[in-house]
Amino acid sequence: MTTASTTSTTAGNVPVKAERSLGARLAARAGGGAMRIFLVLVGLFWLMPTIGLLLSSLRGADDIAATGWWKVFTAPSQLTFDNYSRLLDNPTITHSLLSTVMITVPATLLVVVIGSLAGYAFAWMEFPGRDWWFLVVVGLLVVPVQVALVPVSKLFGAVGIFETTFGVVIFHTAFGLPFAIFLLRNFFAEIPRELLEAARLDGAGEIRLFTRVVMPLGGPAIASLGIFQFLWVWNDMLVALIFADSDSPPITVALQQQVRQFGNNIDVLAPGAFVSMVIPLAVFFAFQRQFVSGVMAGAVK
Repeated sequence: MTTASTTSTTAGNVPVKAERSLGARLAARAGGGAMRIFLVLVGLFWLMPTIGLLLSSLRGADDIAATGWWKVFTAPSQLTFDNYSRLLDNPTITHSLLSTVMITVPATLLVVVIGSLAGYAFAWMEFPGRDWWFLVVVGLLVVPVQVALVPVSKLFGAVGIFETTFGVVIFHTAFGLPFAIFLLRNFFAEIPRELLEAARLDGAGEIRLFTRVVMPLGGPAIASLGIFQFLWVWNDMLVALIFADSDSPPITVALQQQVRQFGNNIDVLAPGAFVSMVIPLAVFFAFQRQFVSGVMAGAVK
């Protein structure tokens, strides 16, 4: 009895190290240098089409037709900026870039401004049917763009804005607002009520409260919304094909027409495609910090 008890006590005092599972051991080993090298290789593989497009845009048409873009590593003399010079001299591409900017910037600003005001109203203002109206906004999130193409085309034709830049801006604004209101309302609702009440006690009205308190605190979410909307409108081709002016189409439609009409002018298509891709990338990286903050907002309470 004594021996057994001593053995039990001794065994009980010995710390027993819990055996880790196979998944835990693999996760611990994966955090080392081998995993980092693997992730770098995956990133390079993911960027390979972009790198290939960039190098192709810097090669002549004959070189592109003869060999692949990787040939520049053994023959760097193929690289030239003549394609970009011809691109800037192409009125179709330059007008399409201007048309894309004239569509994307207003559609993004309208969605951000109207979505911010509506999100604040749904979060902190009392009005009849507020919750029901917000449910309607949430329900509009599931409406696909394709469903509205025919009826909206008839409506735009009746009011005389079909195949106009204004019509494209209105369409993108209308379909961007449900997500904007939903995103910003949820973000604004997390602002401490005490902060807003303190501002009201200091005599701040709704407009001043929105501009001086809510907007600065909601900067990350607003920046995230702006990036989402900018990328969606800039890269859109379906809506532009139907509603945009055929004489001054956006860049996505212009490049598609260049492929269809002049299938062998790769020396113009490659730099045009790269320019149309690098502009939204530049916008994303310019607001990357605000975008990450907006995505992570609300994840930690």
